Amino acid sequence: QVQLVESGGGSAQPGGSLRLSCTASGIPFRLYDMSWYRQAPGKERELVATVSIGGNINYADSVKGRFTVSRDNAKNTVFLQMNSMKPDDTAVYSCNAKNLRGNYWGKGTLVTVSS
Repeated sequence: QVQLVESGGGSAQPGGSLRLSCTASGIPFRLYDMSWYRQAPGKERELVATVSIGGNINYADSVKGRFTVSRDNAKNTVFLQMNSMKPDDTAVYSCNAKNLRGNYWGKGTLVTVSS
């Protein structure tokens, strides 16, 4: 059974930081591209960041220079370090594991940025 479990969500003030984690089980984690997505209330889901099997990294323009994605294959975990947070970062953040054999999602964790 494949599971992706996010943690680390919560509240932050503008300019603050949070670190999200997503731990996978039931898949060969090192063979999956890992991504973070977010969906704000009333908006479509958007891709935030991806770290590929080979370590290539891409970010949405809206988070470049503020967010950092990384993966630890030994711990089957992908991280999203969020700095200089803005109210527009408020959303449910979900992780995704994808390759040609499968496409899996976590349930998400809520991040709220407000003063």
